[in-house]
Amino acid sequence: MIQSRVQQAVDRRAKHGYNCAQAVACTYCDLLGMDEPTALRALEAFAGGIAASGATCGAVCGLMVLTGLKNSSGNLTDRSSKGATVQAGAKLLKQFENWNGSSLCRELKGISTGRVLRSCSGCIADCARLAEEFLFAGQFEPYSPRHDKE
Repeated sequence: MIQSRVQQAVDRRAKHGYNCAQAVACTYCDLLGMDEPTALRALEAFAGGIAASGATCGAVCGLMVLTGLKNSSGNLTDRSSKGATVQAGAKLLKQFENWNGSSLCRELKGISTGRVLRSCSGCIADCARLAEEFLFAGQFEPYSPRHDKE
């Protein structure tokens, strides 16, 4: 078993300046055949809920990128993996929303409501945990959060 990387994902944003999408995807991209410089570049515009729009949480976007890398065949002539990949993404999105009440950055940060549902660090940790529990099931030691509602 590999040691959990959840804290590494959180630290990428807090200590190294990655946006939320980059923090999640770059933490695991090596396990899915994508190099970190490519992931870093590809996810740069996802900051602030997709180009600072407050839309879908960047950490969730990073998780969806990992879902595609894990599940997609990448074969345009045989799209049989597409449905399964979309279903996997929907399951992960639903679990994130169940934990946090929303997947929209502006709602999670309280911008549109005045009530913070979850910090960026918390969203990153949640998405990293989902990646470990569902996309990499059985490969990582279970994550023990230091601060559950950070």
